[in-house]
Amino acid sequence: MHVPDGFLDAPTSVATGAVAVVGVGLALRGARRELDDRTAPLAGLVAAFVFATQMINFPVGAGTSGHLLGGALAAVLVGPWTAVLCLSTVLGVQCLLFADGGITAIGTNITLMGLVGVGTGWLVFCIARRLLPRKLALVPVAAALGALVSVPTAALAFTLLYAVGGEAPIPLDTLATAMIGWHTLIGIGEALITFVVASAVIAVRPDLVHGARPLLEARELEIRTVEADA
Repeated sequence: MHVPDGFLDAPTSVATGAVAVVGVGLALRGARRELDDRTAPLAGLVAAFVFATQMINFPVGAGTSGHLLGGALAAVLVGPWTAVLCLSTVLGVQCLLFADGGITAIGTNITLMGLVGVGTGWLVFCIARRLLPRKLALVPVAAALGALVSVPTAALAFTLLYAVGGEAPIPLDTLATAMIGWHTLIGIGEALITFVVASAVIAVRPDLVHGARPLLEARELEIRTVEADA
């Protein structure tokens, strides 16, 4: 999923760079409402976990590679705005220190994985959390659904960008088949990992999971109501 230099033309790279700058700027403001003394260390752990999983790349054909994204998991654990910052930091380090993703394509990669991936994963998670029974045990299920959808959606977004400003000598239909097809399979693997990690954290410290807070607050309200009635 890491886009290299020269894959997209200059106008497309500049446009996605501008989108990335705006998105990260908004995330810096939004993360202030999500982070506190308890959750800040978890954000660092999430960034480290995403960094490790994204460094495992494998070719998927048409000159592209695939890997886990981690956007949905990060959004559920530490909040969508903080997740954008985690992904952006990881992508910046990978680009500058490990040559994983082009320097001219850093805005594209942040847009695809940090904005589209996180945003889609969080949106699907919120919808699933609303539709599923309001039980804490189902939060990992909603998180897994978010991860399942976020990966092929990010791949589709890249395919659309390539259709607009692709520079590599690769036919669009070949690239689309490789990217969307393989990343659908990757999405299944990411959904399983997201479910396992989210379940483990909720089992130990559910109060640290951003996506579980509405359910915990509703539970506390019910307990207080019962005590007041008694």
